[in-house]
Amino acid sequence: MKEPSSSDHLSPITHHGEAFAIWITGLPASGKSTIVSALKPQLEGLGLTVEVLESDEVRRVITPTPSYSEAERDLFYRSLVFTGEKLLAHGVTVVFDATASRRVYRDFARSVIPRFIEVSVECPLATCMERDKKGTYRKGQSGESLTVPGLQSPYEAPTNPDLRIDSTTTTSTDAASKILDLVKTKFF
Repeated sequence: MKEPSSSDHLSPITHHGEAFAIWITGLPASGKSTIVSALKPQLEGLGLTVEVLESDEVRRVITPTPSYSEAERDLFYRSLVFTGEKLLAHGVTVVFDATASRRVYRDFARSVIPRFIEVSVECPLATCMERDKKGTYRKGQSGESLTVPGLQSPYEAPTNPDLRIDSTTTTSTDAASKILDLVKTKFF
């Protein structure tokens, strides 16, 4: 670790410590992206440089015609974590906005990223299906997709997340504030 210099007080990351990662997980259409949209500006308000790694956006680059097979998901999530690690190494706080339907994906991230928070966005499947703007569940019900987490494929909810948010009773702004409070407690 480098010795602090007199200019370090100007750097928000140095002042507040190292960058960290937050993984927002939950069923598709549970409210993850809405919460992340409210969270990012709050984190930036602390003087942090923040990058959101949203799974659909990253997937378009890594697997442009996704099959969602187990092997492809393993590759995708390892690549997502690798990207996050690289950003963290450069002082960028990372928010993973990704279902990551298997615990092993999130556990892998936690094993390689020491400053890590896992947030479980909890919402009943029926409510997620009603909210589904992308048509993920419709595709699953029609047979267009055979691997929708929570429908044909299991979603392994976190057993011990750092924070649980019920998106049926908590607004995205309140959820973001709860995450921010946890960040301040853990890392500041």
